[in-house]
Amino acid sequence: MTEPRLKIVLVDDHSLCRNGLTDLLQHRGQMTVAASTGDPGAVVGLLREHQPDLVVLDLRMPTTDGLSLLRHIRSEGVQTPAVILTMSDAQDDLAAALRAGVKGYLLKDMEPEDVIAAIGRAARGELSVAPALTLKLAQMLQAGPGDPERRDLLASLTERERQILDHLARGESNKTIARALEISHDTVKLHVRHILTKLNLNSRVEAAVFAVEQRASPQATSLVESARRTPR
Repeated sequence: MTEPRLKIVLVDDHSLCRNGLTDLLQHRGQMTVAASTGDPGAVVGLLREHQPDLVVLDLRMPTTDGLSLLRHIRSEGVQTPAVILTMSDAQDDLAAALRAGVKGYLLKDMEPEDVIAAIGRAARGELSVAPALTLKLAQMLQAGPGDPERRDLLASLTERERQILDHLARGESNKTIARALEISHDTVKLHVRHILTKLNLNSRVEAAVFAVEQRASPQATSLVESARRTPR
């Protein structure tokens, strides 16, 4: 049996953006865009009517902003998971969105396939952040030196895996990492899966946070520097 298509509602005041994203998600992402609107006042009704898996909100709109709209949605008792799709890469906006409980914070200049994948992950309950913002997120969450157990996990990675982890910490997408290391996109995806398994993590965002936290450790710094010097 095939899995049911994800059902999405889009909210953006630019019709060109709504139409382009609708086409992307429906034809390339195999999702269903149940409704799209540029009218914030219509959103609660659409969510109640269509019961989507996810609502994708623009951050900046003429009469409101995505986070104020999300708070209004919640005040009306609607708990549809939300993702922000915006042009703003400001750390303050990212922090505010995460505090508001969004499942994702994506940028409109992301690669189309990355947008599709991120929306899919968010609909499944995983936090999805634009690759370009991963380092900012990691720095926001940085807790200080890693404990010995976490350093042992880092030491369990191969040199190539540590090299890829370092790229993840810089917020790079799989495609960018593949180009930088002169390996295939599928090979990068496989390495990322191995990294998450070995580190007992659930997402590349968590892996980036892990990497930034461990950089406070001299041992971790040595491991990362060793990985950087590994021949391609």
